[in-house]
Amino acid sequence: MKLRFELIFRDRVGIVADISVLIAQQGLNIVSMEIVREADKAKVYVEAENGVKNSHRREMFQILGRIPDLIESRFIDTLPQEEREKRFRVVLDNISDGVVSIGKDGQVTTINKIALKALNRQAREVLGSDVRTLNLPDHTILECLQGKTFNNAKKDLITEKGRFQYLATSRPIKDSAGHIIGAVEIAKDVQEIKKLAQSITTPSDIVLSDIIGRHPAIIAAITFAKKIAETDSIISIRGASGTGKELFARAIHSASGRKGSFVPINCAAIAEQLLESELFGYARGAFSGGRKEGKPGLFEIAKDGTIFLDEIAEMPLSCQAKILRVIQDKCVRRVGGSAEIKIDTRIVTATNRNLEQRVERKAFRQDLYYRINVLPIHIPPLRERSDDIPLLVDHFLFQLASKLGEQIQVVSPEGMDKLLRHDWPGNVRELKNVVERAAILCDGKQIHVNCILFSHEIGHATKPAFSQPVNAMPGVRSLKEAVADFEARIINDTLAASKSIRGAAKHLKVSHTALLNKLKKYNITMATKRTIGNKTFQKDILI
Repeated sequence: MKLRFELIFRDRVGIVADISVLIAQQGLNIVSMEIVREADKAKVYVEAENGVKNSHRREMFQILGRIPDLIESRFIDTLPQEEREKRFRVVLDNISDGVVSIGKDGQVTTINKIALKALNRQAREVLGSDVRTLNLPDHTILECLQGKTFNNAKKDLITEKGRFQYLATSRPIKDSAGHIIGAVEIAKDVQEIKKLAQSITTPSDIVLSDIIGRHPAIIAAITFAKKIAETDSIISIRGASGTGKELFARAIHSASGRKGSFVPINCAAIAEQLLESELFGYARGAFSGGRKEGKPGLFEIAKDGTIFLDEIAEMPLSCQAKILRVIQDKCVRRVGGSAEIKIDTRIVTATNRNLEQRVERKAFRQDLYYRINVLPIHIPPLRERSDDIPLLVDHFLFQLASKLGEQIQVVSPEGMDKLLRHDWPGNVRELKNVVERAAILCDGKQIHVNCILFSHEIGHATKPAFSQPVNAMPGVRSLKEAVADFEARIINDTLAASKSIRGAAKHLKVSHTALLNKLKKYNITMATKRTIGNKTFQKDILI
């Protein structure tokens, strides 16, 4: 049996020798010994073994008590080293990355559950074996024993269970003297990285901290929005088209703590005869062609939430009067109905028009103007905060690279100068379109000035933006070809990350039939094959 005990001494020279002699005299073998020094004391943890029975423990205490300077002694169940190893194993097996380490002889010393799952192996099969016997794409980890390091090297692991794409980072392991005693490789799942990037770049809930900008005007708008978000007062967001009014509205809703939905409606995009029924709903039998049971309006749908009335300046006067009544009475009446429906809906409005001028021209009700203009937020146009352009460009390029799984591109100094000199009538929306177009047109890591095209330049590509025709430039294709290639790449990436074509269609927000037509158009096959050596692996994509 094994005996484990803790001995506490007044620290001095020769404690280990004294313990070793005494234990050896009792016919015990020392399996392990660990010393921890604390101030003027030394804690010694010993594991020894032979055929001694439990009844001899008291005798062992008496024997150990002969050692000079012993303060305390006790038997223990777990050694400190075992506790550390258990904690280390729990941490190692609960991280999302695969981890493999080797000793200086190339034998596997550590492997966690994620790596074992990817390799489709058991720990007992792997630990202590030569790393060269594992089904790894390569053995660059061995080069780390010579001092080399590798960062985010893209690799493909093929096993009987399928294909595992990952980014590998490898490092040498050194002792306190700086000598290399092993190496470690950490593998990050590419699909998990894409999902994480997607969750960051396209979050389901926009918050105020997601709004990018360091210009004093935009910071002031964000600060004011934070201050008023939790109130129930009506908010009026003013700003030119493309400045991000809906983004602000969504962020305010997220910060409000309201449990209901955020419901947006563009008052300028719906015909006047339909706007009223969309906002307030209609009762049973209100008009022919409608639902027999009636339909709730957007104010009802946004109960306990926020309704966003975009382009409210374009709302017809007849609807303006009813909106004023909703604000005053906090209830709605469906078209063709008589029942009053109580609502608790926060109203946020937005417009790019001058409401004051429309009030003067009798195109907007003065009483409604005063009711919605309680807490106004002004979003400055992009031309007034040009310092934010580099920040926004980096953000849009990061979003695009994350979606495609490609390396992040950068804009050349000449290209950035062109962006900074533009007037940006379409504001942030226009900037995003220009940046994405430039990223598509440019095949390299750096986006050059000749790939940055504004709307008025697209139809005259042979004139201001290029010194020669597009097709004559090496590495640059026509816009139609580039967009088609971009679309095909997105479809391919989405299919690779989906279990079926239906799942891919749902992710791309297109119909199943539309995606099948795209696959036919771009000649994307229903299965992908990869040959390694003399073996062919196939992954079927199910419809």
